[in-house]
Amino acid sequence: MEKIMRHILYMFLAGLIGVSTGYKLVAQGVPALSRQGIAVDSVHIRDPFLLVDSVNDIYYMFGTTRGIDNRHWVGNGFDQYVSRDMRRWQGPYPVFEPGPGFWGKGNFWAAECHEYKGKYYLFATVRGAVDSLLGTAIFVADTPRGPFVEHSDGRVTPDTWQALDGTLYVDEKGNPWMVFCHEWTQIGDGTVEAVRLTRDLRAAKGKPRTLFAASSAPWTVMIDPSRQAYVTDGPFLYRNRKGELLLLWSSFGKEGYAIGVARSQSGRITGPWEHVSEPLFARDGGHGMLFRTLDGEMLLSIHQPNVLPAERPHFFRVKEAVDGSLYLDGEFRP
Repeated sequence: MEKIMRHILYMFLAGLIGVSTGYKLVAQGVPALSRQGIAVDSVHIRDPFLLVDSVNDIYYMFGTTRGIDNRHWVGNGFDQYVSRDMRRWQGPYPVFEPGPGFWGKGNFWAAECHEYKGKYYLFATVRGAVDSLLGTAIFVADTPRGPFVEHSDGRVTPDTWQALDGTLYVDEKGNPWMVFCHEWTQIGDGTVEAVRLTRDLRAAKGKPRTLFAASSAPWTVMIDPSRQAYVTDGPFLYRNRKGELLLLWSSFGKEGYAIGVARSQSGRITGPWEHVSEPLFARDGGHGMLFRTLDGEMLLSIHQPNVLPAERPHFFRVKEAVDGSLYLDGEFRP
């Protein structure tokens, strides 16, 4: 009798949550959310990217989650964590597992999920199994829970580049772009690039345009003076209340890994871009993005510290000054 009652209770709760989320949780093999879970300060993740479902009151967190022995971020596939309050998280749940013959192997990094025309797209970095080059590929699913399948035909970034951290931007005319980084490991002074995408997000449309080099920002420092090497990581676009287009990105500053802000002087993705003189966040944390909580508060999501295996997601309140610039207003603790 007790087993029957537990089963009835489980089915009731699963059905209730399934209706409230709009997703067929059981059919997708994902358990209903509960009060149990992992405390946010115990979630091991780099590059945390949050997608907020304000209709169903759910937070989805994507990023870099798979490593071996907590020494290297080497693993195959992408995961997500799910929460209703940002305090405790369910997961990790796999959302993409490469099948036999998949072209990538070893490094699956910095997955971020975007809603676009009624579907959900993962922009994520994958290392090629044959050429060992990093690049951003695009995956698609009907819901944020996945499972995601490959949408682009391999990498969208140029075939001969070491590139990573692609993010989606849709311009004022509705044209989709991917903004990404050309790796310092290949060119020394890393750059932030932008390339038009086809409307279906399957491929690049034209050649990338260089937005700026890491060394052009006044706050960056070289990580390898012998190579004049500067890092670019984790671009993210945001339009402020004044209508100005801002670009958050990461590099290294005097206090370690950091997040800077650049402003488009034209208001368009092609720039030209001018840098804010001081980083938005300077204390050994980065790969940031902005999102709004279910209560409407704007937060910056980062990983900190930038040392494996200590990385954890951290959130900071973000405010806009009268001139449209961004500043942090303390750490947000769910």
